[in-house]
Amino acid sequence: MVNKRKGGATERLIAWAVGLPRPAKRAIMLAADGVMIPLALATALWLKNGNASDGVVASPWLYIAALGVSIPIFIKLGLYRAVVRFLGARASKAIFSGVTGSVLMLVLVNELLLEQPVPLTAFAIYWALALLYVGGSRLLARQVLVLRPRESERVAIFGAGEAGARLASSLYAGRDFLPVAFVDDNRSLWGSVIHGVEVYSPDQLADLVKIYDIRRVLLALPSVNHRRRREILASLESLALHVQTVPDIGDIVVGHARVEDIRDVEASDLLGREPVAPDPRLFDACIRNKIVMVTGAGGSIGAELCRQIARLGPRRMVLLEMSELALYNIDREMRHIVGAEGREVEITALLGNAHHKYRMREIIQAYGVQTLYHAAAYKHVPIVEENIIEGIHNNVIATWYTAEAAHECGVETFVLISTDKAVNPTNVMGATKRLAEIVLQGVQKRGSRTRFCMVRFGNVLESSGSVVPLFREQIRRGGPLTVTHRDVIRYFMTIPEASQLVLQAGAMAHGGDLFVLNMGKPVRIVELARRMVSLSGMTVRDEETPDGDIEIRFTGLRPAEKLFEELLIGNNTTGTEHPMIMRAIEHSPEWPEVQELLQQLIVAMGQFDVREARELLMRAVREYRPSGDIADLVWRWSETHRAAEGKVTNLQARRASSKRDTPG
Repeated sequence: MVNKRKGGATERLIAWAVGLPRPAKRAIMLAADGVMIPLALATALWLKNGNASDGVVASPWLYIAALGVSIPIFIKLGLYRAVVRFLGARASKAIFSGVTGSVLMLVLVNELLLEQPVPLTAFAIYWALALLYVGGSRLLARQVLVLRPRESERVAIFGAGEAGARLASSLYAGRDFLPVAFVDDNRSLWGSVIHGVEVYSPDQLADLVKIYDIRRVLLALPSVNHRRRREILASLESLALHVQTVPDIGDIVVGHARVEDIRDVEASDLLGREPVAPDPRLFDACIRNKIVMVTGAGGSIGAELCRQIARLGPRRMVLLEMSELALYNIDREMRHIVGAEGREVEITALLGNAHHKYRMREIIQAYGVQTLYHAAAYKHVPIVEENIIEGIHNNVIATWYTAEAAHECGVETFVLISTDKAVNPTNVMGATKRLAEIVLQGVQKRGSRTRFCMVRFGNVLESSGSVVPLFREQIRRGGPLTVTHRDVIRYFMTIPEASQLVLQAGAMAHGGDLFVLNMGKPVRIVELARRMVSLSGMTVRDEETPDGDIEIRFTGLRPAEKLFEELLIGNNTTGTEHPMIMRAIEHSPEWPEVQELLQQLIVAMGQFDVREARELLMRAVREYRPSGDIADLVWRWSETHRAAEGKVTNLQARRASSKRDTPG
């Protein structure tokens, strides 16, 4: 909500001045200095002589000389190019240098050219007054322009450190937000004033909201740990304030963001777990000085893998993507990262689909790929459920062909990005990912120099199709937030964390390994939705609060969707070198059996026999239990159409029969 104030003549005059063209504003500043400099000199002479008339009329040529030396120096130093509203330390130095230089020049004029020189002590007074008049006039104008009555949203800044001070200064220069209070945990800062704004205790925030009509809290805590951030967010939920944050200190240090870049609260801050830190011994073992390939390089996980790989010193990165736009974007981003960080990494961006086995073999062989991260996959449960043949083709057959190409070309390490939906799947997407795991385990059992491994994790925050960006978009539209079921729960992790796990898995693989992350406690989706509404400054509309802002609407589970996901088939796990990564030990058939099923799948897909393809999936993945009938859109349309044709044919046959049986 924006505070609206009615401005009077003064505000209209200020608005008129702000709207003047730059040449007119410079002329006004020059005219002001033309008054301030003689006034400072006259005041200095008066204070020195103790006689007002002597100060004003004595040495008239001195006034002309003061203007004659001061104005050119001010112009040279750029004082008339500076925007008053954004005056900072650099402008203050220019004012100091300009006044000091002009006084020294005036002293020379006084000593060399005037018949009755003015005492030098008068120029010391003049120097101080000129600083006060010239600099003070600009600072006063800045304060009037910055703090003038305006249509601004009042905000509190949580964090009164350097980041908070810089943020407040940046906000003052604009018109959208007006800082009215700082809040900080540091007791020594309570009661102090920063940029004219007092610092309060966090316990006083609820009262400050009422006193100052605060509608937004900006978190200026770039270096605070995740645990403390979650505690702060939890304390703010009940206040129905829109909570935003400045970037992480790491992003600020490396230049990826500025303190002034305000954004919504990170999704990771809403989770009840700390991110898993990478082990530096494992992080770059399969990457540094190697030729690394990423399939699906333009997707959410693939792109983050590329970002982290680029910073770990590979010799070459081969980016494979079937979307032209996605490939263009990730190629441009990688070249920017490599160039900005001064890394000698060759970037090769290729269009292609991983289920073209000869294309995959040629690429891997041509570039001598040593490490391959297979992120290419269809992952959206309802879409794959409605496009079964394409889901099998992309998730299973493409994985098989890529694995065979890697085996034939002697790739050192092959890492498959899998999902928790592969465990006891109820949908085609989960079943295809589990079968992809089985394929790699079978190829490894058959015998290969390549170390094949899989990494299984839960939902990834902020990825395309993830619930968090969906909720944000629904909140921007005013709701409702759609949740499939009030009891649905999911495991979550951030995209960087998931990518770090994938990179470390390759270093720990012996061959045929299935790695699982200890992801802590799952998150109830409805609670995540409530928190996001609260931290957007709104309230949930329900039976208890019928006047709330946004409704949470339960739409029912989608086809083949489960209430909860699992990470393991059974409980047979062992530890690894990383304390938060487990190695799962799960059954898998021998390669001849797997190969026969794959060949049968290819035949069924070639005939577009969706029913047979799903039956083969159920045979290959024993835990797969479909939750409903076949949902493939083309299959259902064809079945309905064939049924309708059958009814018409039967009707025509009955009519023909009745005509034959009719007498005469």
